[in-house]
Amino acid sequence: MNVNPNPILPTHNLSIYVANRPGALARIAQTFSRRGFNIESLVVSPGATGDFSRMTITAKGDKAGLEQIIMQCSKLVDVLACREHTDEEVVARELALVKVAVDAAQRGEVLQIADHFRAKTVDLAEHSIVLEATGSSEKLDAMVDLLRKFKIIELVRTGKVIMARGERET
Repeated sequence: MNVNPNPILPTHNLSIYVANRPGALARIAQTFSRRGFNIESLVVSPGATGDFSRMTITAKGDKAGLEQIIMQCSKLVDVLACREHTDEEVVARELALVKVAVDAAQRGEVLQIADHFRAKTVDLAEHSIVLEATGSSEKLDAMVDLLRKFKIIELVRTGKVIMARGERET
């Protein structure tokens, strides 16, 4: 029997509401680590009130392990709510800043790529351009792939932020 030692693990999106207290993020990250999950992106921002924060975590791992993580996180004293989201029920966005080395001859092609992906030019210098793009992770991946034929000086991405569709709260 052949067993793949490196199976492709599914990606999961979670939102976690936590009280703004020191150590909350470390305790949550440790819960993922103990279950063998790799956190691919982590975004923490203030909630509607300053007393709470919202964490959006994108992680890879098996479904059974994820269910254990949700149960364990829900038991942590600082956690108010923890739930998984599927792509069908959320609006998911990511932001990227890409600094590309360009000369005058290349600038037009880079701006054409930016226009196609609805990216904004946020800095323009003699030998570089900084683009800001928002959208799905796949959209940003495609834009970055096209920009790789130029020299990418710097690339920064926020990771996913998600919100439930409709009237339902995340």
